[in-house]
Amino acid sequence: MTQPSTRETADGLAPSLRRLDLRRDVPPGWIRCSAVPFAEWHTRLTGWLRREYGEAPPRTADAYLIAWYLHVPAQVGALLLHHERRVPSLRPADLAFRLGAGQPYPDALAVLGDEFCCLPTDPASDARGATVVRDERALAAVLRARYTAHAAQFVQAYGPHSRFGRRTLWAAATDALENALWGAGRAGGTPEAEGAGVADAALVLDERYPPLTSASTLRLADREWTRRRESCCFSYLLPAEPECDGCPRTCSR
Repeated sequence: MTQPSTRETADGLAPSLRRLDLRRDVPPGWIRCSAVPFAEWHTRLTGWLRREYGEAPPRTADAYLIAWYLHVPAQVGALLLHHERRVPSLRPADLAFRLGAGQPYPDALAVLGDEFCCLPTDPASDARGATVVRDERALAAVLRARYTAHAAQFVQAYGPHSRFGRRTLWAAATDALENALWGAGRAGGTPEAEGAGVADAALVLDERYPPLTSASTLRLADREWTRRRESCCFSYLLPAEPECDGCPRTCSR
């Protein structure tokens, strides 16, 4: 985690977004989270699976879309918490993404709002859009609440079109959040950086917060961090694909 300098934070959230390669606008072809064409995306994803694997099991396509969408608010929140100790607005109207030209996965993200929460020591604590919270635990609670609110809107919007029930959708939401927090640390490439990501996951998911389905499940096994997934990605239905490590279908809970 790096603390922004006073000079860099004079204009509030914008320097954080530049450092993390997050856009501030919606270029042509990008998708706002408040206006996602789910049917079109699902059709494109199904076509990609058929090209890559020869088959497109409906449950696999559905699970991929759910996980890939939830990656957007989870990744934005995790990156800003881990690297900047800031939490932006995660409202669907304030987030956008671009789908890759080949694999239809969100490969670039945008934060459109100016609002963010930060710690009292943040140099931009008096900037436009800043709200100061008392400590890191309070900041983690803001991230958890904002992510959960976004996921709830997704569950409401996509749930009627999904092959899965609410419990499975919320399990996927839990996986997306913890994986993003862990991944923000792992991207640092050192055991210390990964440990910081694990600590962030433990901070945000220190216990179960319904409708999220679990507290952090990260644990050390053979001197490596691993976690038990809450949801199944159904990749095992694809030709010659094995079951994932930590799959809830095979792991004891």
